Amino acid sequence: MSTVEEIVQGKGKFIDDVVLPGMQHMAVVRSNYSRGKIVSVKGGYTFKDFPAYMASVGEGATEGEKGLIEPVMADKYVNYIGEPIAVVLGKDRYEAEDRTEDVEVEIEPLPPMMDPEKSLESPPVYPFMKSNVYRKVTLGSDFRTDGFEIEIEGHFNNKRVATDPIETRGVVASYEKNLLTVWISTQSVHSIREGLSEILNMPPEKIRVIQADTGGAFGLKGGVYPEYAIAAFLAIKTGKPVKWIENRHEHLMASRPGRGTSAFVKLYADKTGKILGLKGKVIVDSGAYSGGSGEFAARFVGMQMTGPYKIDNAFVEAYPVYTNKVVQGPYRGAGRPEAHFFIERMIDMLADRLKMDPVEIRLMNTVDKEFKSPLGMDVPPAKSFLEDAINKLNYRKLTKEKPGFAFFVLVPAFQPGETARIKIENGEVKVWLGGDAHGQRHDLFVKTLVNEGLGIDRNLVHLQLGDTAMLKDGIGTWGSRTAMVGGMAVHEACKKIKQAFTAKHGIYSASALLQEGADEYVHWKGEGNMNSLGCNLVTCEVNNRGQVKVKECAAYYDVGRALTPEVVRGQIAGGMAQGIGQTLYEEIMYSDDGQLLTASIADAGVPIANQLPEYKVYLANTRSNLATGAKGVGESPTIGVPIALSRAIENVTGVKIFETPIKQELLISPAKH
Repeated sequence: MSTVEEIVQGKGKFIDDVVLPGMQHMAVVRSNYSRGKIVSVKGGYTFKDFPAYMASVGEGATEGEKGLIEPVMADKYVNYIGEPIAVVLGKDRYEAEDRTEDVEVEIEPLPPMMDPEKSLESPPVYPFMKSNVYRKVTLGSDFRTDGFEIEIEGHFNNKRVATDPIETRGVVASYEKNLLTVWISTQSVHSIREGLSEILNMPPEKIRVIQADTGGAFGLKGGVYPEYAIAAFLAIKTGKPVKWIENRHEHLMASRPGRGTSAFVKLYADKTGKILGLKGKVIVDSGAYSGGSGEFAARFVGMQMTGPYKIDNAFVEAYPVYTNKVVQGPYRGAGRPEAHFFIERMIDMLADRLKMDPVEIRLMNTVDKEFKSPLGMDVPPAKSFLEDAINKLNYRKLTKEKPGFAFFVLVPAFQPGETARIKIENGEVKVWLGGDAHGQRHDLFVKTLVNEGLGIDRNLVHLQLGDTAMLKDGIGTWGSRTAMVGGMAVHEACKKIKQAFTAKHGIYSASALLQEGADEYVHWKGEGNMNSLGCNLVTCEVNNRGQVKVKECAAYYDVGRALTPEVVRGQIAGGMAQGIGQTLYEEIMYSDDGQLLTASIADAGVPIANQLPEYKVYLANTRSNLATGAKGVGESPTIGVPIALSRAIENVTGVKIFETPIKQELLISPAKH
């Protein structure tokens, strides 16, 4: 793995830097329609050449419904704009792009379904289906509502958001001596191998996946995509290496965006502010095919809908629905931000109804005892943490600034643990993790844990890029998990090495171990959950043109023992920027007839430096019960910031906020609202 210094100096080796002899470049001919019947395709490689279907692997993967799994290239019909129809090869990227013009495609357009809420009640996109609902999910138990003093309801929406890492997707595939070797920008080399094995019908031992330096991912790069499988197929078919690099327009059109979830929520309470019940209807825009994260998202959002609050009655129906859009994927938070946006906005609405401080409402409904919610979420003891957060973030001293406040539970992807391998040879230590780093500086916590576990100098410890030939299995980096589960795998591997050396020699010596060497693999399996708590506070200004300036963006998170405090703070700052981006600027938009309106990164919206504030980050020093003391953190800012910023805008303007992104025109002349 390239060092930070090498990357800053432009010496990193990202996927587009991989060059092999005789390499061909691949370009994709994509659908210009969101729905249509393919009349003819002339030229290029098509589904007839590679009649295969996608595998669902990685974060939020669910088994696809037979007949509704995405083909690697469109077969008979296209079902989203940007869907691959054919591919061509060229000696370089420019020739390949030029050759796409030689492919003739005739499509008979059909009316697309673009609105997930309308999809719920509309005729099915697929004629053989009874409805557009993939699989309805029900959580909790229905309850009677007569006798409750207060009933409020809200309709909320988090629009689809592009993942937009600096480095887009990319792959290089080579086939020699019956071995398919794939270099890729990824969060999990093992997910890629599993997916390619299924799609290509190849034994996994005949596939080697190697991670290149990876320039960001945020959920995008955890699973396998059609282009990866097509590049591998063509490498096998032609006997020459194949490279494909996604451009930004393709990314906005055909990579898997996150969010795209709306909810109808009813909250029941008494006049003191005690919440007595919640009912919700969640609708997830799953996109055109099954096997994405839509079904997982529906269940996961529904499970978290009561947030950190002791609400004894709860009932949620969740509907993952089909639309004529690219399949939904995970984006930093992956269900956590949506669920908490819905409940936290309802808490603020209840406070307004009762003319109470919304933080006091939160305190009233929080308890200092661990419990399982009626929807199935494990909530840690929360009241004392919330009181600490209120004080740490100076909420009561900032009331004149009209701050927004958010309180949430972070549910990390703790199960099913993770793998690690430690190999000591030639006086140095090499470490492989089952979850691949893509900018989070995992190398630093690995150095810390090996130093603590084996007494070896940090400078002699080197984290390696993911490689299925070096680590036999693994899960992946997502869901705020790697410092916990990957860290514990490293801890246990160190423990085994030290015990074996001591048993052999009667005494432990780090210097002697470096000379003797060792090679240890561990699959660490966690039990229970490692859910933790977090709070955000935001203040802002809004001018008469509806432009929002975020003044203060502060966090108080329970990260357990921060193995690398500077990295944790950096993770939080980056996540806050993404939370601001979702709230104010970012959205994937389509016209009613299915054309992509956000065709460039400027159209899709991202915050720029002068639109971002200074961040204040406070960490609760509460060790977990893991030997390392770590808890999760990566997704916390994208959960709390949109909630707190939405409320801050509401406080300043008087405009009620029900969806993200918040349109600038909504905030102009707020007195009219």
